[in-house]
Amino acid sequence: MGNVPSAVKHCLSYQQLLREHLWIGDSVAGALDPAQETSQLSGLPEFVKIVEVGPRDGLQNEKVIVPTDIKIEFINRLSQTGLSVIEVTSFVSSRWVPQMGINVVDSAVSGLGGCPYAKGASGNVATEDLVYMLNGLGLNTGVNLYKVMEAGDFICKAVNKTTNSKVAQASFNA
Repeated sequence: MGNVPSAVKHCLSYQQLLREHLWIGDSVAGALDPAQETSQLSGLPEFVKIVEVGPRDGLQNEKVIVPTDIKIEFINRLSQTGLSVIEVTSFVSSRWVPQMGINVVDSAVSGLGGCPYAKGASGNVATEDLVYMLNGLGLNTGVNLYKVMEAGDFICKAVNKTTNSKVAQASFNA
């Protein structure tokens, strides 16, 4: 993988997930202590906020119409994961909203959605994969990875599709 830092190589190993169970965004076994983080990961933020857009951006692109009670249950499950921001609706085109700031990342559970302006777009980055990667880098998100995977499994069953999350695929198929 070339000049990729060892922490990134580590977080890309889904088999490592199964061995170490990096489910919770709190302190992780084998993660760097704060002094090591500062020296080894200089330039990275101390905390990364994840903005979950699955209920908004993700579901609007699905072919299946999701009943309101399923949407409410999906959002309720996401609210129990530690995600501090869950976007459930919008009133403006995302083209008009500037993307700023590198310690806030948008993602969608199970990689739901895609760009309505790009036919065949594969979807958004999966929240599960993002949380797993950030945990592997020793970055704090405060998000419970296992609960996000459960919420993703719930909504994928409701819209009759398989998850696009590599972490969830590796975990649920093991």
